[in-house]
Amino acid sequence: MSNAKVLLVIGDGAEVFDTMYPLYRIPEDGFKVIVAGPEKRNYHLSLHDHQQDWDITVEKPGITLPADIAFKNIIPDEYIAIVLSGGRAPEYLRYDKDLINIIKDFNQKRKLIASVCHGIEILATADIIRGRKVTSVPKCRFDVEVCGGIWLDQPVVVDSNLVTARVAQDNTEWMREFMKMLKKAQGK
Repeated sequence: MSNAKVLLVIGDGAEVFDTMYPLYRIPEDGFKVIVAGPEKRNYHLSLHDHQQDWDITVEKPGITLPADIAFKNIIPDEYIAIVLSGGRAPEYLRYDKDLINIIKDFNQKRKLIASVCHGIEILATADIIRGRKVTSVPKCRFDVEVCGGIWLDQPVVVDSNLVTARVAQDNTEWMREFMKMLKKAQGK
């Protein structure tokens, strides 16, 4: 088992599938996942459902997941990559100064940064997508473009150290690409 650690960022309202898929997928190749949140406590994840008689996604309570560490206690050099879950959480997490500083540090050092769905809001706030190709849930296209990013409607987009995906239905392709890059970065 590798000692290499990957941060998985959550908050209240993080999407269940966007969180649980990487939580279980990443350790399959010997990496350790550390769940991070604004505080070290339990967070309420939500499930997003598409219903035919609704124009928007229906949000339902999901499960709870504890954070192993608070953003303010993270030492970025102890981690090799970071994964940002989607859902409503990024809408609030993007205002957390500690998290934004972590993202900027990772990007400056060209460590892998993975984002799905609304996770792009955190990257946009950190000002690291300017001039870069990314994807996200279509309703975040505005956030990408107003922050200088190039939004593509593809399941997964890789631009240097960024691996972005649209929605939970793209998790398999997203994690496949992320894991390939993570293993390569670790010489596996």
